[in-house]
Amino acid sequence: MSASAPPPAGDGSLRRALSFRDLVVYGLLFIAPMAPVGVFGTLDARSHGAVAPVYAVATCAMAFTACSYAQMVRVAPRAGSVYTYARVGLGEAAGFVAGWMAMLDYLLIPAVAYLFSGIALHALVPAVAQWVWTAAAVVVTTALNLAGVRTAALAGFWVLVLELAVLAVFVVAAVVALAHDGARRGWLTPLAGEGGFSAAAVLGGVSVAVLSFLGFDAIAAFAEESAGGSERVARAVVTCLVVAGVLFVVQTYLVALLAPMSAAELAAAPGRQGAAFYDTVDAASGLWLHHVVAASKAVGAAFAALAGQAAAGRLLFAMARDRRLPGLLAKVDRGSGTPRAALLGAAAVTLVAAVWAARRDDGLERLVSVVDVGALTAFALLHLSVIGWFRRQRGALRPVVHVVVPLAGLAVVAAVIATAAGAAQAVGALWLAAGLGVLGAQAVRRTTG
Repeated sequence: MSASAPPPAGDGSLRRALSFRDLVVYGLLFIAPMAPVGVFGTLDARSHGAVAPVYAVATCAMAFTACSYAQMVRVAPRAGSVYTYARVGLGEAAGFVAGWMAMLDYLLIPAVAYLFSGIALHALVPAVAQWVWTAAAVVVTTALNLAGVRTAALAGFWVLVLELAVLAVFVVAAVVALAHDGARRGWLTPLAGEGGFSAAAVLGGVSVAVLSFLGFDAIAAFAEESAGGSERVARAVVTCLVVAGVLFVVQTYLVALLAPMSAAELAAAPGRQGAAFYDTVDAASGLWLHHVVAASKAVGAAFAALAGQAAAGRLLFAMARDRRLPGLLAKVDRGSGTPRAALLGAAAVTLVAAVWAARRDDGLERLVSVVDVGALTAFALLHLSVIGWFRRQRGALRPVVHVVVPLAGLAVVAAVIATAAGAAQAVGALWLAAGLGVLGAQAVRRTTG
């Protein structure tokens, strides 16, 4: 079978049931339209107030990764995403490492999202313990994923509509507040910064802002289930990134105009940065909008986890189908057309991690500190895969798209990994070492078997 050929029909293949809209919905759900809520204060402080350009630059930086995904999904339109791409572009060993590192991301990011949901729901209904809400979110979304990819996509579509409606309400409320009370900062301050534009300050915020985009790549995990083939998946990846980038720039520009604290004040008070978005909403529109945004984030976080869990299931399925993980995970349920065992396996790991974190005071901090390096390492291997594959296809090689763009994307990823928290780097290194150990054991078993 050629690398670009789809898998054969049968028990080991998934149903082609997803439309272009479904693919974009999965990507936007995983990212979350209001992802900047939690990091606005940090970005505002780091960029000296020029928070909107931070997201504009971050969108352009992630466009290199989107371009590499679009190239490789055409080459290998199969489930598994970056695992499959590294496998055909760099070889079996690199593919396993890419899948292993992406697994850390796909299993833990949903755990963080479930925990966010549990925290938000507990704040709304304190009588129910935080860990109970967290576990309930896992159970509900897992049931939707097991019901079938179309059922989950339809439910996700309506949740995404809700999230976009809440974002629209926020935008209208912000415009009304600006018209009534005026801007607290200059109209160009969110673009130029306080005291003049600083490229170094903006770039300093980009390393944090790109993390808001983690998840758009999950679209590629559904390549085998796209009713329109690989071209549709490639367009969905790029569309999702552009839509998310526009939403992020607009909302952070408006929040910056209304922020009651200056960027310098936020920089001097790190403890206030996490709640800066909500503090701005409270000051501009009152508690009613705060509660609406919080409720939306509670539901949206659970469905972001739904998309992440679905992508994790496809990754485990693809690795198991290639005999890199236990064969049980490669089974496709005849009724729903989903990789049921892989989904349940991903759900079990995520449930344990999320409930463990929900029962600890420092659980959220511990989870958040380790989820990024896996995805970023997988992105690095993705870019190398583009170069590796197209260097062998002499007639198809286009130097800019297949060499320059991946190298630029690789540079962005390397810079973000270099600035990641020490705990994240340590966990990433340990997870990589464990993966190399598994790879070595498999090689020995194949040699002696």
